[in-house]
Amino acid sequence: MAVHNIVVIGASYAGLGTAHYLLRHTIPALEKANTPTKYRLTLISAVTHFYHKVAAPRLLASADLIPLSKAFLPIKDGFKDYDQEHFELVIGTATTLDEARKTITVEDTYGSASSRTLTYDTVVVATGSSSESRLWSIPGSHETTIAALKEMQSALPKAKTVLIAGGGPAGTESAGEIASLFPQIDITLLSGADRLLTRLRPALGAAAESQASALGVKVVHNLKVTSTTKTGSQTTVSLSNGTSRTVDIYIDATGIRPNSAFLPKTWLTEKGYVITKDTTSLRGPADGVYAIGDVAGYSLGGALDIIDAVRPLCSTMFADLAGPNAGGVKPQPFKQTVTETQLVPVGPKGGVGSVFGWRVPSFVIWMLKSRNYMIGMVPGTVVGDNFVKA
Repeated sequence: MAVHNIVVIGASYAGLGTAHYLLRHTIPALEKANTPTKYRLTLISAVTHFYHKVAAPRLLASADLIPLSKAFLPIKDGFKDYDQEHFELVIGTATTLDEARKTITVEDTYGSASSRTLTYDTVVVATGSSSESRLWSIPGSHETTIAALKEMQSALPKAKTVLIAGGGPAGTESAGEIASLFPQIDITLLSGADRLLTRLRPALGAAAESQASALGVKVVHNLKVTSTTKTGSQTTVSLSNGTSRTVDIYIDATGIRPNSAFLPKTWLTEKGYVITKDTTSLRGPADGVYAIGDVAGYSLGGALDIIDAVRPLCSTMFADLAGPNAGGVKPQPFKQTVTETQLVPVGPKGGVGSVFGWRVPSFVIWMLKSRNYMIGMVPGTVVGDNFVKA
């Protein structure tokens, strides 16, 4: 009996959603269409726990407002209801993908020298992106990020000065959270541009700056960090204007890089994102290759570029694999949201944002995000609640 191996690399928001949809809907449909071929899905996760990094600005500021146990959940618990014939969870970091042999080398993330080679027929790259700081992403064990968050929680009550680099959502939200809890701290936020939140219209960036300033945050534009030196408990920060400053706490919130170093260079754009042939099918640069989420070339970096892409990707895969046995079922095209959509809390009472181009008031930001940073969605994300229905 032939077995078709589908491998999903990455188990954050994009990888989890894709794996659940394939297991619940696509694989049963393929086995019905292509009898007697069997389909098996392997999910490669570099870590054992899912991290709800959306809540990082609040998690780093306080141990009390959102318990860490609610932001880190075991991935295996979300897949316990699937049978072993169709599913396997592999914990490890994908280090090499050999396109010619269709193999993926996976090395243990947690310290042993062991490695494993997996064979794929179809692969979905959903490895996401990483940040310089351990606060925003998991560089190894999830325990490393938990330790970084706890270290920040412990340091803030004793700090007199905090410098945050990065005027996007992560930096702006972190400044608001820290200023709300510790009004005595001298907090400086470097936007690195001519305004905050450059993906939103200038008026919303100005509104965010006004709200941050009201909390005591000093916002400085057109100034970037060029290097940092840690000396004891303090950090000396060198700036792009030739000056330097020593602070008690430095937080790097300056952008992301795609997790794609293990992939063939021919699959990647100049900036390291996986090439997607078009933004409707999410097919990748080679046959049997698909990409979704922050690592994919189509993505603008928002949550909708994940949630809205899962069904189209999986329906495209079904059409590609079922071929003439698809029964007339056509792929569902991915329709990307290009209108302004972003919610940015500035402290626990509200913030700024826009939904599908419509500016929303501060109390709506509180209702949708600032109240609890969507922590209630975490269990559902791990078990794939958004994709129960086809």
